[in-house]
Amino acid sequence: MTTSKIPSGARSVITGAGSGFGRAVSLALAERGARLLLSDVSKEGLGETVALAQGKGAQVESMIVDVRDAAQIEGMAKRADALWGGVDVLVNNAGVAVAGEVGAIPLEDWKWQVDINLWGVIYGCHYFVPKMKAQKSGWILNVASIAGVVSAPMMGPYNVTKAGVIALSETLATELATSGIQVTALCPSFFRTNIHKGSRATGMLNGRTEKLVTQAKWSAEEIAEHALRGLERGQLYVMPQSDAKAMWRLKRALGGGFFGAIGAAAKRGVLDRVMGRD
Repeated sequence: MTTSKIPSGARSVITGAGSGFGRAVSLALAERGARLLLSDVSKEGLGETVALAQGKGAQVESMIVDVRDAAQIEGMAKRADALWGGVDVLVNNAGVAVAGEVGAIPLEDWKWQVDINLWGVIYGCHYFVPKMKAQKSGWILNVASIAGVVSAPMMGPYNVTKAGVIALSETLATELATSGIQVTALCPSFFRTNIHKGSRATGMLNGRTEKLVTQAKWSAEEIAEHALRGLERGQLYVMPQSDAKAMWRLKRALGGGFFGAIGAAAKRGVLDRVMGRD
């Protein structure tokens, strides 16, 4: 593990910056003196984040970007290159949530989830990593989730995409081990954000998901600070909350038996009481 502080003036690209964690990490980087290229699909939300970041004295550029479209991500890379000649910090954050049982969730919802949460991160790494390798420096923060480790029931599409983001981050960490580039996978449990507002749920999950998010103890701002500190400390995995760390350790201890335990806990309602409440 190496330690490398993100410098003032760092050229930073953040997807999904219009709200929630994306906005929080954008403002945290602004406070560090970073130069920002922010994107989102929401013009209104993105404009609000831009104004807040400028209020902190940051130099800010913005683009409306749908991360499902590789050409739009490539456009961000070209814009960053034209502005600054490269990027120092890449935050692949844009994400949505789909919930329900496997077999009941419509296939179009699976595709929507995978296209945004996984392909969006793949595109980001594809178009930005080569330039970072050429400059032999950089920081990559891929926003995953403890869901990619726990694989809780009724969250199949979300679990699959976040597990993929973790696997991609691990792969990059090995490929870039001697490149001067730090890769971090952020794996929080529930925290206060608005991801539930754009979620798709099959069955009776909308209210449950909203409650877990809105009543979580941790804020997006707290998660953002932990994420950036972990990135600077050279941590591959950042699991800010104690429930996320506990689940990680339990899975390693129980092996395949972990999933039977998680399924039983979910049926008893124990999982909901534990996750997001530490």
